[in-house]
Amino acid sequence: MNRKVFLAAAFFYAGIVFCAFSQGVNEEELRSTGGLNAVVFENYEGPHSVIESAASISSIGTGLGNALRRAGTDRPGTFGANEKYTVIHAVDASETGKLDADIILINANATVDHIRNLRRIIASYLSAAYGYSQADASTVAAFVTVYNAVYRQKIDIFESKYKKIVMRSLSQDKCGLSTKWSDWAGKSQIVIPLGEYAEGGLSSVDTSVISDKNVVDSMREEDDKGIDERKNMVDIKEREAEKAGEKAQEAAKEAAKDKQDLESQKQAQKQAEQNAAEKQQQADKAQKEADKAQAEAKKDPQNKEKQQEAKQAEKEAQAAQKEADKAQAEAEEEQKKTEEQQQKADESAKKAEEQQAAADKKQDEAQNERAEIAKDQQELLQEELKAAEDGTVIGLKVVNESDYLSTLVKVNSATGQVVKESPVKVIRGRTIIPVQDAVLSIATGAAFPKTTGSSVFYMAICGENAGNGAIKLCLLDAFKMEIQKESEETVSRHSVLVANGSSFYCIIQDGSGWVVGKYDKSLSLMQKSAVAVSESTPITVTQKGIIVTSAKGIPVLLSLSDMSQIEK
Repeated sequence: MNRKVFLAAAFFYAGIVFCAFSQGVNEEELRSTGGLNAVVFENYEGPHSVIESAASISSIGTGLGNALRRAGTDRPGTFGANEKYTVIHAVDASETGKLDADIILINANATVDHIRNLRRIIASYLSAAYGYSQADASTVAAFVTVYNAVYRQKIDIFESKYKKIVMRSLSQDKCGLSTKWSDWAGKSQIVIPLGEYAEGGLSSVDTSVISDKNVVDSMREEDDKGIDERKNMVDIKEREAEKAGEKAQEAAKEAAKDKQDLESQKQAQKQAEQNAAEKQQQADKAQKEADKAQAEAKKDPQNKEKQQEAKQAEKEAQAAQKEADKAQAEAEEEQKKTEEQQQKADESAKKAEEQQAAADKKQDEAQNERAEIAKDQQELLQEELKAAEDGTVIGLKVVNESDYLSTLVKVNSATGQVVKESPVKVIRGRTIIPVQDAVLSIATGAAFPKTTGSSVFYMAICGENAGNGAIKLCLLDAFKMEIQKESEETVSRHSVLVANGSSFYCIIQDGSGWVVGKYDKSLSLMQKSAVAVSESTPITVTQKGIIVTSAKGIPVLLSLSDMSQIEK
């Protein structure tokens, strides 16, 4: 992660770093190698035989995201099943209380070997599938990778949070993400918890889950305490809180309207019930009069007038009862409407409460994390000031005895403690040569950062001949200690690196053979020997020429000026 100046530029300091020469210590000085709980991704940090551009790598995620978007986010699906990367969109509306998820599988034929590139794929997927901005997608992708590393192979944790449809695609040995790039292909199930993804944008991914305490604590163990990404996540959560607050207000208005409608409906029900009661009273009265007329008619069966009155009274009683039954049905209908409105009012009130709780939760998370970030920034500043006072030196540490591979380490010159270790673990030949003010044509491809903030570099032979790897002459910066530039030519795995003034010599591949390559401090190939040499030849620079062993095993002398063979 890129370091920034954490507090106002009221603090300035200077220090001396002793290598082959002295240099200033600036605000990008890195401190620690990370604590025991830190998630430290072990990337392949050497040169590559083929360098894919950032756009090419991002297009992988974009393609998967577009496929999901076209199919619809409301239904489950699998995308890229026969490709290097597969997305399982595991959603099930019938199960509640747990999370849906997207699962990104890194298949066995994938060649990704750096967390930076994996995050590019995830970020571009989130942008295409859910409409995240590029900046927000990058932040979410960084947290997703740390989250999956923290919970790597902890299937019980996933089971406690995710729906059955998600768990059907996860396995104990593959769930989550290994911190070692060599364990990614064919062995990774990257889980992305989904939130309110139907609308896209903010909250499509459940940021509370991917930034829980364990994840943040892990990031705090990094050498820069993950300040930048944590600040970006706080910004996302504050906007999520604002959006949730707006939804809560809308839900509260809806709840208030539903409550008002409920009161109106209750009044309508009450009126209907009163009307039904009155109609029933009228019907009962009419029935009594009908019964009375019927009794009178029975006493005098020959009285046609009384017989007619009885029939008329019964007819009127039946009509009154029909009106009463109709009024009762209307009252019952109004009661049903009241019950439905009551349920609607209860649901809208609950929704408003949940929306406000969600807004409060995001806001609380953001406020608490901002406070923690402020404390960490102050601690970092104090460490930087202390490092500036003490000064540091840079050297090599062996990491692989059998293959003679090393890495750069930065050591506090006052205490002897290692304050930073380079992520590049494939420095060959046990040799580094400091150079200053090299000209960098920073590649925009996946292999390089865009900026370095350093004028001091170390030239070294780096890499491995495995997978997409290659062995090349490289420049590593003095602060991040990462590769900032590499030669176009492939270097022998047995080559030595020799400096002579502003010229640097190593053994490079030339067709099917090997020659001596002469480079400037910016890794531009100036000359190469006309004579083929042994792949493992020593290189001895003398005032009269360069002594090497030819491909035939014969010592030869090369001209310092044009690298031609000096002979009678």
